[in-house]
Amino acid sequence: MRFIIAVIRPHKLDDVRNALTPLGVDGMTVTEVKGFGRQRGHKQVYRGAEYNVDFTPKLKIEIAVTEELVVAAVTAIRDAAHTGHIGDGKVFVIDLVDAMRVRTGEIGPTAL
Repeated sequence: MRFIIAVIRPHKLDDVRNALTPLGVDGMTVTEVKGFGRQRGHKQVYRGAEYNVDFTPKLKIEIAVTEELVVAAVTAIRDAAHTGHIGDGKVFVIDLVDAMRVRTGEIGPTAL
């Protein structure tokens, strides 16, 4: 099992969700986050005053998948979140040691 964490642009959420659903990804956790990478924030004008926004708003998507779905899920996220501009985001893949479904007590891949 693997745990996939993707940080993407907020307006790309529906595209990513629609790309993952046909693969069999049954659920995901989405969190509004702020951060910066190479983009280093940006300038905005509000009521005539210019100011720096050091942290840009992003969405963090977390999904747990079986080993067979890792490559397809990462590829789907990349393709759906891609705009070609700096700030498109990142995808991290982490080994997932175990999982448990609270309702039934199922453990391992069947809990996903």
